[in-house]
Amino acid sequence: MTKELVRVQSGVPGFDTILCGGLVQGAAYIVQGSPGAGKTILANQIAFHQARNSGRILYVTLLAESHDRLFQALSTFGFYDPAAVGREVFYISLFNVLRDDGLPALVKALRTELARHSCTTLILDGLLIAKDKAESALDVKTFVAELQSHAAFTGCTVLFLTSASIDEVSPEHTMVDGVIQLKEELVGIRTVRRIRVSKSRGSAGLGGLHQYQILPAGIEIYPRLEALHRTPSHERWVDVERIETGVHGLELLIGGGLPAAAVTLLMGPAGSGKTTFGLNFLKLATSQDPGLFFGFYESPQRLKAKSRALGMDLEALEATGAVSIVWNPMTENFLDHLGHQLLAAVRERGVRRLFVDGIAGFQRSAFEPARLIEFYTALANELRALGVSTIATLEMPEVDGVLGTDPPPEYGSLMDNLVHLRHARQDGEVRRFIGVVKMRDSAFDTTFHDVVIESGGLRVANRLDVSEARGVRDLTSNSAGAQPSHES
Repeated sequence: MTKELVRVQSGVPGFDTILCGGLVQGAAYIVQGSPGAGKTILANQIAFHQARNSGRILYVTLLAESHDRLFQALSTFGFYDPAAVGREVFYISLFNVLRDDGLPALVKALRTELARHSCTTLILDGLLIAKDKAESALDVKTFVAELQSHAAFTGCTVLFLTSASIDEVSPEHTMVDGVIQLKEELVGIRTVRRIRVSKSRGSAGLGGLHQYQILPAGIEIYPRLEALHRTPSHERWVDVERIETGVHGLELLIGGGLPAAAVTLLMGPAGSGKTTFGLNFLKLATSQDPGLFFGFYESPQRLKAKSRALGMDLEALEATGAVSIVWNPMTENFLDHLGHQLLAAVRERGVRRLFVDGIAGFQRSAFEPARLIEFYTALANELRALGVSTIATLEMPEVDGVLGTDPPPEYGSLMDNLVHLRHARQDGEVRRFIGVVKMRDSAFDTTFHDVVIESGGLRVANRLDVSEARGVRDLTSNSAGAQPSHES
């Protein structure tokens, strides 16, 4: 009969996820990383969360200095509760015991304090200092084993904090139940923090490196989306259901609307009408079937001003809860944070219509571009599983005319539907076109049509026949300063 492990929740967003359920009660863990990586913050965040949930924590430092500076630093974080200090969280220094009497005396003192306070968690900050006091690797192993056996017997969870390099594999790693590694590094000119569960005895762990940030509320971890959602949370099938795009005249080209719970990629150069298309799509959202604008370029204020200019009242939709706006400026972003933020907003608000204005925002935030397709696959599959009808935009190189470049092959297979927006200059005016390239499991009109931006947004106008499409291409390729178009 398989015994189910008792878990201790950490209260650190994302941490229990990469541990596949949380810390194991009565287990011992090494938390390893360079100075500044966040080990002390992580341990104290766990301590104060457990204190709020009837836990009793013994926090032991092996430093000569007082705890005043530690409390001063912790007071800047939202998880810190000074009222819990000395009541549920007990801070002591055993530096003198270690210095004067060695590791056996340290073990004895720890057992006494744990029993005196009836502690459920022990945090030992300074394992590297204890190692320096040991005369051999066997002494270190004995020290860890004695604490671990006591903790297992009493059901007390132990965290050993050490500043050893994460590349260093020490003898004590073989003794503990888990090893958690925190790493801070420079990627280009940016600081990146990543965490890894390198050992998890008797329990699964979400493999690989996961980004985390140190925020005013504390540490927040973003499990890699392609690892967390290797398969969708559940399979969803919507039989021949269609949803309207809000673009007048487009439904006639695509069999009555877009397939529900599908992902549509809207491609085109700047100024071709992609954001306007998204506003048309979201104006049909209701408080019962909400919409979400997830963008990188235009602030909410500029977006609302644009909608007013187009005769659409985005502010009213936002006020009724029909539409929400999430804006992440194209400054410093983190790929997995964006993915988790998007999915959280979708789940919390019950979103049914999603418009992502600029998937380049994800690309710019990726430190390892090679994983983007896996990331997009996981994100798209989870959105489908949640029943969300998604339109995302991709800015393509400017092609002046109807015929243009195709998206990268991986996008073509990843997306359910592909729609092109194009523009051309003709007689001193900009003429815009729309064409449906792919519509999964659906018949659609393959010819390009004029599209007009007017009050109310986009409107699909007359159909272009082959000779007219060629005429537009020839006109733009021969005009002064126009870029040559390419057959797709």
